[in-house]
Amino acid sequence: MKSVSDAFTFDTGGNGTIVDLSEPLSGFISRSGVSDGLVNVFVPGSTGAVTTTEYEPGLVQDIPEFFEKIIPSDRSYHHDLTWGDANGFSHLRASLLGPSLTVPLSKGQLVLGTWQQVIFLEFDNRPRRRRVVFTVIGE
Repeated sequence: MKSVSDAFTFDTGGNGTIVDLSEPLSGFISRSGVSDGLVNVFVPGSTGAVTTTEYEPGLVQDIPEFFEKIIPSDRSYHHDLTWGDANGFSHLRASLLGPSLTVPLSKGQLVLGTWQQVIFLEFDNRPRRRRVVFTVIGE
């Protein structure tokens, strides 16, 4: 069994930025030499998250609107009172989705649905330089 890791670094525009990780993830898988196994995508940090969805303009607009409805950015959270950085909502949103995702790999391809892509979601209230760690385990 083989294990290979690499990182992808990129800049975001802050709250609401969604990044399609398909291309960098596919490139990593090709370079890894692993054809069957599991791929893990992990975001170091507590205000970013990863998930899967159809990466298309409507959902890229719908997702931030959805999070604004369920965890509004215009109210005060206990975290804000502790640190004064006004991003309590960012931590809550990221916690809801989580920092990692594992996807099966078969014959060198991620096992995803036809319209399913792996995406990063930026929940922090300011632009950030982000790093996502890819790890593949398999043969």
